[in-house]
Amino acid sequence: MPNVIDYVELAVDDLEQAKAFYANALGWAFNDYGPDYAGIQDPTRPGQEFGGLNPVAASGRGDGVVALARTDDVDASLASVLVAGGRIVVELADYPGGRRFKFADPWGNVLGVYQRSE
Repeated sequence: MPNVIDYVELAVDDLEQAKAFYANALGWAFNDYGPDYAGIQDPTRPGQEFGGLNPVAASGRGDGVVALARTDDVDASLASVLVAGGRIVVELADYPGGRRFKFADPWGNVLGVYQRSE
């Protein structure tokens, strides 16, 4: 099955300030995962998220937005990315809810691939 982009992360300087901004500007609500991450709740799918706010240093954020593709087999996806010529920019690692990695395509675009733990 092809991977589907279904999650977008926004790099922010101040997590609390960003949550307040997006709550006021777009009506978003959040799932808090401590001081280092907030998931953006999907109002059309209760209990699900469509994105997150990630407080990262300016040097590590690229253009500030990372699209994430969901997969059923993150190890196979990692292998496919490498065979196709992608460059890993964040190694495969666990996170609350699953495992993921980030890669750059041959043109420098950074994407992530994740697998939910179930």
